[in-house]
Amino acid sequence: MSGWGNGTYNESYTSFLLVGFPGIQEARALLVLPFLSLYVVILFTNALVIHTVASQQILHQPMYLLIALLLAVNVCTATTVLPAMLFSFSTRFNRISLPRCLGQMFCIYFFIVFDCNILLIMALDRYVAICYPLRYPEIVTGQLLAGLVGLAATRSTCIVAPVVVLASRVRFCRSDVIHHFACEHMALMKLSCGDISLNKTVGLTVRIFNRVLDMLLLGASYSRIIHAVFKISSGGARAKALNTCGSHLLVIFTVYSSTMSSSIVYRVARAASQDTHNLLSAFYLFLPCLVNPIIYGARTKEIRQHLVTLLQRTQQQVSPKKPQSLPSRRELPG
Repeated sequence: MSGWGNGTYNESYTSFLLVGFPGIQEARALLVLPFLSLYVVILFTNALVIHTVASQQILHQPMYLLIALLLAVNVCTATTVLPAMLFSFSTRFNRISLPRCLGQMFCIYFFIVFDCNILLIMALDRYVAICYPLRYPEIVTGQLLAGLVGLAATRSTCIVAPVVVLASRVRFCRSDVIHHFACEHMALMKLSCGDISLNKTVGLTVRIFNRVLDMLLLGASYSRIIHAVFKISSGGARAKALNTCGSHLLVIFTVYSSTMSSSIVYRVARAASQDTHNLLSAFYLFLPCLVNPIIYGARTKEIRQHLVTLLQRTQQQVSPKKPQSLPSRRELPG
């Protein structure tokens, strides 16, 4: 940190202590088991569905590949936060440098926005598949998908980068203790000294603009999709299309309600303790990572069938073979 300069106290911290749950700081080791269990479940469920899609040639279609990509982003989101949090809980080594803090902030928000952008691509994919089924193979090609994913990554970077760059220019002199389990933007801004109105304005504007635009695009896409679905004459095809759209809409509801609820609770429930805020923040951050593979694994028929086959095959390989019974004395050779 810098010291005195020109008669003005110009201190700015360059490293911080992450205190995830300050109310139970002495018993933080008790949080290792529940959060470790959560991380293992997130890794296992998401990896299981991703492996199923990757290993089955029949599932190498745009919709299933996008599902696998979405779940891979879920794993990245959890991995950005949970390992470091578990390490700090178990070793009490919870100091983080400002560059690492800003890097973690960028990764958290990048993967959250990238998650939402993948949902937009999935909505476009379903729109073409249901409204233009005969032209679907020639429209939704691998090259188009790669371009859309690259565009989604670029859009995510452009949305998140200004917030992180502005945060890097702030002076932090109030304290070097972040009362959060991760370098969340507002938790870091609480330590700032000076005017941060631009940071707040940019952060809020970007979030609102991004959410409103996404909701408008998703609403327009799925209204057309549902309208087209009810025009399908075949009852079986209509039910399959509705089931697929239902799975995507459940995931969309989970992702967007989690991100929006986190912002609302942070601004409304100011009287709640910091531990409560952090617990709710963890719930909103990790809920999509936990729920999305369950939704797609249980509701998508093709993935569910291959998952059942894979689990049965694994169970047969793991279960011990029954020992052969010894021949009776009458059956022994004389």
